[in-house]
Amino acid sequence: MHRKTILQARDDLKNKKYSACELLEAIYNRIDSVEEKVRSYIHLSKELALEQAKEADARLASGDDAPLLGIPIALKDLICTKGSRTTCGSKILDNFVSPYDATVVKKLKEAGAVIIGKTNMDEFAMGSTTESSAYYPTANPWDLSRTPGGSSGGSAAAVAANECIAALGSDTGGSIRQPASFCGVTGLKPTYGRVSRFGLVAFASSFDQIGPVTKTVADAAYLSGIICGNDPMDSTSANVSVPDFMAGLEKNVKGLKVGLPKEYFSSGVDPEVLENVQNSIKALEKLGIEPVEIELPHTQYAVATYYILACAEASANLSRFDGVKYGFRSESSGDLNKMYTNTRQEGFGDEVKRRIILGAFALSSGYYDAYYIKGQKVRTLIKKDFDQAFEKCDFIAGPNSPVPAFKLNEKLNDPLQMYLSDIFTLSVNLAGLPGMSIPCGFTSQNLPVGLQLIGRPFDEETILNIGNQFQKETDFHKKFPNL
Repeated sequence: MHRKTILQARDDLKNKKYSACELLEAIYNRIDSVEEKVRSYIHLSKELALEQAKEADARLASGDDAPLLGIPIALKDLICTKGSRTTCGSKILDNFVSPYDATVVKKLKEAGAVIIGKTNMDEFAMGSTTESSAYYPTANPWDLSRTPGGSSGGSAAAVAANECIAALGSDTGGSIRQPASFCGVTGLKPTYGRVSRFGLVAFASSFDQIGPVTKTVADAAYLSGIICGNDPMDSTSANVSVPDFMAGLEKNVKGLKVGLPKEYFSSGVDPEVLENVQNSIKALEKLGIEPVEIELPHTQYAVATYYILACAEASANLSRFDGVKYGFRSESSGDLNKMYTNTRQEGFGDEVKRRIILGAFALSSGYYDAYYIKGQKVRTLIKKDFDQAFEKCDFIAGPNSPVPAFKLNEKLNDPLQMYLSDIFTLSVNLAGLPGMSIPCGFTSQNLPVGLQLIGRPFDEETILNIGNQFQKETDFHKKFPNL
């Protein structure tokens, strides 16, 4: 049962092959058997989940047809869930219990989903390996000595290890796509504004976006149809109608053009990653898709621009964690200033402190124009690169990451190397575009490789369709690690 996709489990539940309670029990049994190795969860909400599963069974018996009725779903631990701990992988929020549901959680519950627990993540979503979590690093289910990627590493590892049917993550600079690529699952980052950020604990407000991590593209399309849509509670939520993503999966792709950015196929990419991605392009050509070479000349500035702007926003967003209103408070606090300083010194990890300092510096008087304003101008140039590229093609394809999953601790003491590993994903967030990672092959060491598909703004439909057609012709997404 734990190996099922959303669509398979939904059919089975409707046809009474098993109950929602039995499916939930199967998932928790799977968690009990492999979680010690993978460590993809921060905490599980067994009692709440059992109540939701019982309610789902009652609704199923009455003929209710809600789209996610009885389906066990995991949430990245920065999505507020009423009555449940929401820690952001940080000591500073270790004891925080959310008083309300995020909009996406509300939508999942209305659709009948069973929320099984919160997945591990880099602290405040800052990292590419899940190693900056205040709790423990998550392991990659394909090779337990390697990272699952980050910051949604727990969500991707849980899906790959069949410890949930699907999960939600968040993507600020590649945090859904890179771990999906490392763990051999499907991960979609929707267009900025497509999914409500209300109840998502902010890292960088003009970049963050919630999205699905699933076993198939069809599941990603199905889940997206439920979580997408305008929300008056989020001022950045786009008032754009949501298409029927499932109906869009069967559209004819013949004659579409795929843009291949020369900057994404450079000598800096691991040869085995490059080979798998190039084979995937050939598979797309067999579907009748025409490859077109394009240029994204400002790609080389993406890392520097992202770390100036995202850290600037983070330094402002994280100022609320002061030990006064909620969360951790230092016991060694003489006066108010000391209490603030000590709370933040003891509560935040090294990576978060590094980014707050970097952001505060970029926003400080005398440096604001040189860094923050300049970064915003380069962001505009990066967006223009994509606008011009989409005049020649319908979607863009390339690697997700220059390398497959690397060893735990390998880049921990070299932040710059860590930051550079996100070079192909960051531009998509800077431009606010939809992007998706789908499994496209394996290295000689049996490590998954992901193909990145990038669409026009609010055109998730095209990349979901392409990804689904690709998965009909390949079976990389059907392979799971042997735990």
